Formats: sequence, structure tokens, C-alpha cells
Amino acid sequence: MTQVRANRQRGYEMDGPSGASSEDGAELVLTRSASPAMARVLELVREVAPTDTTVLLTGETGTGKEVIARQIHARSRRAGQPFIAVNCGALPAPLIESELFGHERGAFSGALERRIGHFEAAQGGTLLLDEVSEIPLALQTRLLRVLQEREVQRVGSSRPLPLDVRIIATTNRDLATMVQRGELRKDLYYRLNVFPIALPPLRERKDDLEALVRVLIARLRPALGPMHGAGEDTVRLARETLSALHAYDFPGNVRELANVIERALVLSPDGVIQPEALALEGGRVSPWPSPRGPVGSAARDDVAIEALEEVERRLILEALDACRGNRTHAAARLGISVRTLRNKIRVLRELGVAVPAPPSGGATARGFVPVHGAGGGPP
Repeated sequence: MTQVRANRQRGYEMDGPSGASSEDGAELVLTRSASPAMARVLELVREVAPTDTTVLLTGETGTGKEVIARQIHARSRRAGQPFIAVNCGALPAPLIESELFGHERGAFSGALERRIGHFEAAQGGTLLLDEVSEIPLALQTRLLRVLQEREVQRVGSSRPLPLDVRIIATTNRDLATMVQRGELRKDLYYRLNVFPIALPPLRERKDDLEALVRVLIARLRPALGPMHGAGEDTVRLARETLSALHAYDFPGNVRELANVIERALVLSPDGVIQPEALALEGGRVSPWPSPRGPVGSAARDDVAIEALEEVERRLILEALDACRGNRTHAAARLGISVRTLRNKIRVLRELGVAVPAPPSGGATARGFVPVHGAGGGPP
């Protein structure tokens, strides 16, 4: 804590080599947490990782549930085997059964060849059921049977296949409340809730903030190109910048912090991150702010704005890709409204950018169709 206070008083230098790669950086944060709540999480991870026990990770959006899941896998005897992450909320409704359990050729219209489902693909390793609460009630019975019997049956097949898969599930919803409302089967809830781990939101682990910022800078800076006036491996945070970060609640948690740091790096080509580069306004962060007031020369402003627009485009496309074109989930992932996302998609289409199509309305099984011009269907 003394070191943390000293860092706040003098500003903070982020040296690239000590942050290492993103994987090493994540490991650094996850093994050296200064937060009691997160330290307890890491203790539970160390205890459960060597076992095959089913783990249920709960917590708000953006708290790092998948990162923890990967750490559990990496510390287990299955570390050398596949780790398959499935975003249950992004699977198109008509394809969920096929995606999870696979299908045989001719099992239904359009099934031109056999498909291996995610359960089979994870054989010998770990299957992460991300947003498991989004699985439709009609399919929960079949999922329960797979978890109980440890065998899977492809759609259109009469032969069950034995499974050797460790299950980790995540959710940002209250599953007990879902059971009471009839939205989740009680027996499935108990099957998943064997070893629960609740991840704290970032506002409850501010002691980790500097370490997280260090890791994010080490991961994000190389992709943004050289910085003028900065050392080869150094980015500086002004004292006021650290104070602003600590004063903000980060409702989007670590994911939102990553977006804030990326924007700040784009707007700080000299390698010194000032508070205005965070785009903090009235205690809220504008997802893609328009710089107001001087941040340097006019030429620097133009470069920063162009770079920021490119970051925005990439973030939108990555979110839509991860969510299989689902606008609602992508907007939540980005921390913006669905209306704002649709407006930005419309602009991208007018520029001729290929945008992932929504799950309904003619999307392919992977959720993508190339669109050119403004007449490519609904945003």
C-alpha cells in the first residue's frame, strides 16, 4: 500500500519489458493481487484447478471470468489439452443444439456433412460455457443429461459418445433468481453450482488498478505504433491521471478499463497520459469522445482523431464477431446502447465495411455476410 501511495504522488512509469506479454501480464496480476477479495478468488483457483470439479464463475460483465477460467485450465492436469470457450449468448437459436452437441450428415435440412460439436472438440480438455444462463429452457434438459452422464449424442445419431471434459461455466446473472422465475432448471443449477467463485467488480479491487494498467499498456502499446518523445519502452501516467482512474467506479470493470487505456494511448502520442486523454466526463466515460479543447498541435489532433476512429471501427467489428452479429450482446460488450451501435454500423456500411450480420435475417451459420454500400439490410 505504501508503494501504491508513492506511485500516486509521483505519477507512474509503465515499462514495457516488465509487463511482458499479455499472457504473462495476466498471470502477473492474477498471482499478485493486492485486493483481499481478489486474493480470495486466487486462493480458490489454486485449490480447485488440480481437480476435475465443475466450476461456476459469477460476476459482473467485464470482471475477467474467462481469464480466470483459462487460469484454472492452465493449472490443471488438462493444461496440454484443448480449452474451448463457447459464448452461449451469441449462438444463433436454431443452431445451439448443433453447435454444442454436433450433428450427423442429413440430420436436418442443410446438414451436408458431419459436424463435431463443442463438447467433442474439448475432449480431454476444458469446455467453458460462457453466459450459460442464456441457454434456452428447452435445451437445458439435454445439457443436464450430458453433464450427468458424461456422454454426448450428436443430432441425428443414436450412438452416445463418452466424454472426458472438465466444465467451467460463467454468468453475470443471479441463477438462483432465475430458478425461482422458472427460467433455469433447478437440477441444472445444482449441477453447475458445484464450486462457485464470485469475482469482485473493479470498484472493489482498486488496489490492483496500477498493476492492471501496467499489463494493459504492455499489451496494447505495440499495436499502436511508435510514440513521439517517449522512450522505447516507457509510458508515463501523470499524478492527476492516476487520481482520476481511482475516483472512477468503472461499471464496465476491467473490460472498460482496457478501452479507456487504449483510447488514452491513442490520444497520447508523446507517451505521457494526461487526465483529459482518459475522456472522463462527469464521472462517466464517453465510449468514443470527440476531443474538446487543445491536446497539442492541430496536426497531432488530426492524427489522434484518425487513430481513434480506427480503434472504434476495430472494437465494433471485434465485438460483433465475438457475439456472432448479435447487436444487443455486442452493445453490452462495448458499453453503449443498441441505438448507438446501429448508428455506427450504418456509417461503417456506408463506407463499404463488411459488417457481421445479425443472427436472424439471412445470416450464415458463422454470422457473417459481406455488405457494401448503404443498402445491405438492417443494421
